[in-house]
Amino acid sequence: MVKHHFTHFVVIKNADDVVEEPTPMKRWLCKNSAYIPAGMTCRTNSHTLRRALEKQGWKLEMLSGKFLLHGPPNGDTSFPDDEDEEQDSLEDEMVIEAAGITFGLERDLQKALRANIDQLETGLKIVGEQINTKAGFIDIKAEDAKGNIVVIELKAGTAQPEAVTQVLAYMGTVADVDKLPVRGILVAGDFHKRVIFASHAISNHIELKKYSIHFRFDTMK
Repeated sequence: MVKHHFTHFVVIKNADDVVEEPTPMKRWLCKNSAYIPAGMTCRTNSHTLRRALEKQGWKLEMLSGKFLLHGPPNGDTSFPDDEDEEQDSLEDEMVIEAAGITFGLERDLQKALRANIDQLETGLKIVGEQINTKAGFIDIKAEDAKGNIVVIELKAGTAQPEAVTQVLAYMGTVADVDKLPVRGILVAGDFHKRVIFASHAISNHIELKKYSIHFRFDTMK
């Protein structure tokens, strides 16, 4: 199994129902000990804490190299029966391994896109990467030939419907700060049919770009 270093963050809403900036998970739990799962401390292994919080109802969002836990939950916070723990642990390890592969591919995609940004759209100029906003981390922030801001989100594999909401949220936070026209580009290997339908309705705001990977085999001498 390939091991990768992930950073865990907690994302919560304040009393005004506004999403606050992501906070490192262990730091947040140390200050809010009431949410620490039973039998653990805020110094417990990050993956163990994350799995326990998910079982309590926290919602997981996986971005490039980051786990974002959205909560606290309002529903049932009970744990599954003990006999399910071994199977859950195995499934969690499989998810972590798959996430590692996904994050690695997204990181490679970002590197390739940064080096060839003009292939995505003529005239694009990168003005920021991995920018932290109230809605999360923006993969790439660019400026087009007309001076408009372009939010670029990368997804390894198939982009799911929630990716549309994610890009729109990023666009909204950037528009509030920059006070300039903002549009989005969602780059993925493929798109869920609902993503395609949604893009038809908001074609003036979000554009879909499909990437492909080409292999070349060279004989070593």
